[in-house]
Amino acid sequence: MNYTNPQTGIKPRYHYLDNLKVALTVLVIFHHGGIAYGDGGGWAYTPSNPDEFMPWIWHFFSTNAAFFMGLFFMISGYFVPRSYDRQGFGTFIGKKAMRLLIPTAVITLLFSLGSHQLEVGHTWFLESLFLFCLIYALIRLIFKTLTISTIPTFLLMTITASAMGIGSYFIRQASPQDNWIWLLGIIKIEPAHYLQYIMMFALGVTAGHSDGFSKMTGRTGFTALAIGIVLCIFNYLRADNAIGAFIYQWFGIFESFLCVFLCYGLIWLFRQYFSETGKFSSWCATQAFGAYIVHLPLMLIFQNIFDRLWIGAFCKFMFICVITTVASFVLTWLLRLIPGVKKVL
Repeated sequence: MNYTNPQTGIKPRYHYLDNLKVALTVLVIFHHGGIAYGDGGGWAYTPSNPDEFMPWIWHFFSTNAAFFMGLFFMISGYFVPRSYDRQGFGTFIGKKAMRLLIPTAVITLLFSLGSHQLEVGHTWFLESLFLFCLIYALIRLIFKTLTISTIPTFLLMTITASAMGIGSYFIRQASPQDNWIWLLGIIKIEPAHYLQYIMMFALGVTAGHSDGFSKMTGRTGFTALAIGIVLCIFNYLRADNAIGAFIYQWFGIFESFLCVFLCYGLIWLFRQYFSETGKFSSWCATQAFGAYIVHLPLMLIFQNIFDRLWIGAFCKFMFICVITTVASFVLTWLLRLIPGVKKVL
């Protein structure tokens, strides 16, 4: 994220957001890497050894799904207002289309040929992000002076989490979690989480209008992080007991509070303690978007190549995730050496 220093005119990067996006990208890779070794939904690869199964990993899936894509939308939204102000409607939409829709088209073609049906894979995120950016740009085009800004406060988080939770609760009565549908026939969405994604993107946009992440107080950020971590712990401790039954019944509300507070808390944490950069962290930040795009095909390749390698389920999970992470960042770096690819990756 860039902002202009009024004294120097230089636009330094918000390194803490870069570092947070790298961490989230790695978390997504590990999340996908675990699906084959746990009950995390359909996956294109199944281990030939039935002992490569980790029954506990559903806690990992559940906790990740509660917040990490919402945080991606939030950070993406934070960049949008100033990008639009700098570029205008046409350039803004053109660049978003190039960066978001071209990778979506490539991955969709690859996965659809492999599965013999329309499949966008993990680029559903790029489809929805482009849709949200398009809606924002149209609003700015029609209402040229309309700007809504927010600074994160405990009250804002509580109100947002409550509205998100109530809405999510009722949505899930009709469409439970992991039920995916096609919006307009081409945009793949999960209704159970879609209200979260819309609201988190909107929170990012409104904070971006006022540089709200930088203005969040340390007390607010620390409190949000503490609440988010406590809710994560409860989710990991969920079992066939009274607490587990209560959380399961009201999971849409529980998950929304976890999402909102943990996301703001992580933003504060990285702003406070991971705001520096160096050659390696800067390199990782540059490759993070591309690594998200290419990691899934690479992971499936590695899982099939090392299918008969037996090192225990957890070690296999870690091995696949680590080599996929390294390969994804390196492959992105190599692809970006090709002329013109940097405009997309």
